[in-house]
Amino acid sequence: MGIKHSVGKLNFNLSFADFVKQQVIMNSIQLIPVAIEHILVISQLPLHHRHPFDRMLIAQTILKNTYIMC
Repeated sequence: MGIKHSVGKLNFNLSFADFVKQQVIMNSIQLIPVAIEHILVISQLPLHHRHPFDRMLIAQTILKNTYIMC
């Protein structure tokens, strides 16, 4: 969303920062900070998970013991 907004393909009635803050509150989104433990898990993941953002999500999920059903 941030990239689409920055290139003008997505527009909000308020600044992107305000939009994100509003959505976090409205949708009770819990932000998970990056911790050293996440980095250690990332270093042990198989290399078929190559995208850095995906690797972080996987590591955070493993450490939170949260399983996302797709």
